[in-house]
Parts: sequence; C-alpha cells; structure tokens
Amino acid sequence: MRINDIIIKETPDFVILNKPAGMLTIPDRHDNQLSSLQGLLKKHYGEIFTVHRLDKDTSGIILFAKNEAAHKYFSQLFESRNVKKFYQGLVNGQLTPSTGTVEQAIIEHPVQKGKMAINSKGKAAVTDYEVLESFGLYSLVKLQIHTGRTHQIRVHMKYLGHPIAVDELYGTETPVFLSAIKKTYKLGKRTEEERPLLKRLGLHAWQLHFADQKGEQHIIEAPLPKDIQAVVTQLRKNSGRSTELTL
Repeated sequence: MRINDIIIKETPDFVILNKPAGMLTIPDRHDNQLSSLQGLLKKHYGEIFTVHRLDKDTSGIILFAKNEAAHKYFSQLFESRNVKKFYQGLVNGQLTPSTGTVEQAIIEHPVQKGKMAINSKGKAAVTDYEVLESFGLYSLVKLQIHTGRTHQIRVHMKYLGHPIAVDELYGTETPVFLSAIKKTYKLGKRTEEERPLLKRLGLHAWQLHFADQKGEQHIIEAPLPKDIQAVVTQLRKNSGRSTELTL
C-alpha cells in the first residue's frame, strides 16, 4: 500500500488519511512497524506524531501531526472535545427510536482482556446516533462520539441491543452474505461457495470537523468504503429502495 493513495489532506502541520480496514494505527508488540499506519508514515516522513486512534478493523478518517507543536495543539483539541467526530455504522436490526443519545460509562472488562464493558465506575462516554436508513435486517446509522473511549461505539451499540455488523467482540463475527439479503439468491454454477459482501467490522470514521492552529475551519470526509457500500446497495435494492443518502 502506498501512503499517497490514502492521503485525504496534507498541510505542513498535519496529514489526514483514509485508513483501510485491517490496519493498526500504531504497531503492537507482535507486529513490525510497517504493518501500522504510524510505521508507514514514519518511513515516509521521517517524523510523525499520533494524535488519536482507530480500531484495527475500523476504516476511515485519522489525523496525524507532523511536528511537536502541531501534536501538542491537536492532542489538546481532541482532549478538550473541540473536534467533532462522526462515524457511519452498519448495525444489526432496527433501532427504535431512530435518534437518541447513549450516556453509559465504559470500563475495561473484568475478565476478558481487550474487551470493554458498561459500568458506572468507568469513564464517562457519550454517543449520539441517528438512523439514516433502516432495512429491517440491518440499519445504516450516523454516530457522533463526544468522548473517545476504547470501543465506545461498539460497546454502546451492544448496550442498545443492536451491535455493529460483524463485531466478533460485541455481537457476532458472522460475515454479511448476499444470500441473507436477497431471497432469490442462487449460487453460480461455477462457484463452490458464496463470498461475503462484508467480512470485517461494519464501522467507518466518516467525518472530522475542527479548527487548525490558524483558526481555519476544516470538514474532512471519507466516503463509505466499497465493502460497506456494497451491503448498503444490496439492502436498498432488495428492500425496494434505491435512493441515495442525502446528508
């Protein structure tokens, strides 16, 4: 993968990327530097500073600082909640009501390492949601997080009883297949098994709204990736709807 292929916006102070699903933000103990965005950026720029993170299987917008001053500025901006972070997620089922706010504190799971849980003793976490399109089996949801807790959206959607699609930690790891959406689906004569439309977490970091160090306002957007878009297209087609989103 070439870094230049996923850069959305770049200035002398920051670079914003459209992170592919399956890539780490920073290397973990088991991965070499070049398997993470941070590692690839260090190779490309020589120096890079991590400001925030996305889960490995979450795609979409992520910002890195290119110098220490910018790192300090953006870190404080995120910490003081002066950055608006919007996601789009494919969730299981039909949310009722179609808009709402989840205010449930999140803590590390007491038993399962790497998992989070709702607990009043945890850190405050606030997520707004709005259903963009509902298809019965799945819903496409716009989400805004006002805090940045680990797995926040995933934990809050599980709390509502509508986990993100293909979430092995908080829902089900079962991929999304066309045969589950299209009642008349038939496997092709030369095809031995059906390939999934979506086989990773159905969550995408969609927009960032922020002001840079000079006070200039930015609204940065990364369109839905092909795999999530393929599911939405088939859901529209097979529910008798073909209208595009107007956001």
